Amino acid sequence: MIQLKNLTKLYQSKEGNVLALKDINLEINKGDIYGIMGLSGAGKSTLIRCINLLESPTSGEVLVGDLNLTKLSAAELREQRRNMGMIFQSYNLLTSRTVEKNIAYPLELNGMKKTEINDRVQQLLKLVGLEDKSKHYPSKLSGGQRQRVAIARALATNPKILLSDEATSALDPITSRSILNLLKEINDKLDITIVLITHEIEVIEQICKKVAVLKDGEIVEKGPVSQVFKTPQHPYTNLLLGNKAFEKDKPVPLDLFRSVKVGGL
Repeated sequence: MIQLKNLTKLYQSKEGNVLALKDINLEINKGDIYGIMGLSGAGKSTLIRCINLLESPTSGEVLVGDLNLTKLSAAELREQRRNMGMIFQSYNLLTSRTVEKNIAYPLELNGMKKTEINDRVQQLLKLVGLEDKSKHYPSKLSGGQRQRVAIARALATNPKILLSDEATSALDPITSRSILNLLKEINDKLDITIVLITHEIEVIEQICKKVAVLKDGEIVEKGPVSQVFKTPQHPYTNLLLGNKAFEKDKPVPLDLFRSVKVGGL
């Protein structure tokens, strides 16, 4: 369903050019919950933003189904983004709008009739378990409730793909598990493909079917979660998993943490 082919992203600055992504090749099947795992600065957020072209890759291709998104016009790309919902760590809710109005917002932008908007909003409130919070403002909600609103809003246009950018990292462990269970339920009920980036091993273990490990903008390992976690092949994966490959009395190789720069420092 999603194919990334030789995807590269280069940022240019006065301090030097930063290679955020390098030659990424990845295939995500319809209905997958695919995790992208790595430490801060690995390029995870850049990668997920390249999938819906909020970030334009320097080179390479992004294919969704038979469409090459990198070849579309601005208008065509806006149309295709309706098939891709996105949720963020910071929720990105409109503070001046109630829960129901936040969920309705993308439908209003699409010009849907008010009666249809109301029906859709009620369906989504039930799905995320917030029927009794419809008139509340975001400031009156807990972090977990805000994220549920954000998820409902991301689902408003019936997307085929849901992109999750560290959606649980600001939440406590119990709330985080409840949000992950909700995403799993959405995947099961609606057959939506979910791409999820995180630095948390527990998130991958709880709901992901497959995982790619990202280091300095490169995929160093990928495959089914059970396979990668049970028999990791790359030292960086071992490090993330806390395996005994790195013993306490031996220093961790510094190159496992170095960022990739070209033409600069």
